[in-house]
Amino acid sequence: MLIKKPEQIKSSEITDRKTYLSRRLFVRGAALAASATATGLLYRKLLAPDVEQPAPPAPDPARFAAAAPPGDAPTAYKSITTYNNFYEFGTDKYSPARRAQKLITRPWSVAVGGLVHKPKVFDLEELMRLAPQEDRVYRLRCVERWSMIIPWLGFPLAALLKQVEPLGSAQYVAFETANDRAKNIPQTSEFESGLDWPYVEGLRLDEAMHPLTILATGIYGEPLLPQNGAPVRLVVPWKYGYKSIKSVARISLVERVPPTAWNRAAPNEYGFYSNVNPTVDHPRWSQATERRIGDGSGLFAKRSKTLMFNGYEQQVGQLYAGMDLKKLY
Repeated sequence: MLIKKPEQIKSSEITDRKTYLSRRLFVRGAALAASATATGLLYRKLLAPDVEQPAPPAPDPARFAAAAPPGDAPTAYKSITTYNNFYEFGTDKYSPARRAQKLITRPWSVAVGGLVHKPKVFDLEELMRLAPQEDRVYRLRCVERWSMIIPWLGFPLAALLKQVEPLGSAQYVAFETANDRAKNIPQTSEFESGLDWPYVEGLRLDEAMHPLTILATGIYGEPLLPQNGAPVRLVVPWKYGYKSIKSVARISLVERVPPTAWNRAAPNEYGFYSNVNPTVDHPRWSQATERRIGDGSGLFAKRSKTLMFNGYEQQVGQLYAGMDLKKLY
């Protein structure tokens, strides 16, 4: 085996960082997809949370049934709080429920600035007084082809943005998650996750101002748990779940398309818009069908057809009139 010293390596022989990360994401993604299909039930048992979870609330079913999408019933509270994507706390679905319990969510503030007339730092209590907290039962669809129906408690993002009065030059909204180790955010290594920190996301301004777009502070009428993005997170129900950034700490109004975590890591796989679209496949799998969490697991999971815009086409389709949604994925 030939081992070269650093000074003997030509610059042309060094793999570009983005290429390296892209290859690693491909290998890790392919391995996870295969293992999830073949051994989903075993994987779930091995990684089941070993922390005591809060007792599931016992809400009046009618309270949430009225707000649920037609034909859908809310996913069980236990599933919502133990099967999560939160890459700062691990790359599998079960580590966040174990590792995020040390997240410090009080005190908390969200700084809103950029191209605005009135930049401001909102503490959590002030944020929650901006608009009445409402029950919103939305579908959450993840790019890994699974979905949930979640009874969110929150308020329209537009209520917050109106407070700071965006300038006419503001065209996009950039989001940044907490990046403070004092809050006990471990940040899974870049080698393991393939992501740079802090986690960032973005929306077009009209998407951010749409009444379906909310800042959520709870589920099932209870405060958000850390693994679900406490104390405040974005929810954009017609987009893939990774657009709904968790534990938001900073919001900026900007003129140009902002960087987003997954698009920056693998632009050939994750576009800026990331609208749920069954006709645009992920490079490694089809997006035509999905598995509802709670309806089975592994090879025997019940699957259903993926809905355009996650079932919200009537409400948001006009936002993309005239756009090539296969090119602008």
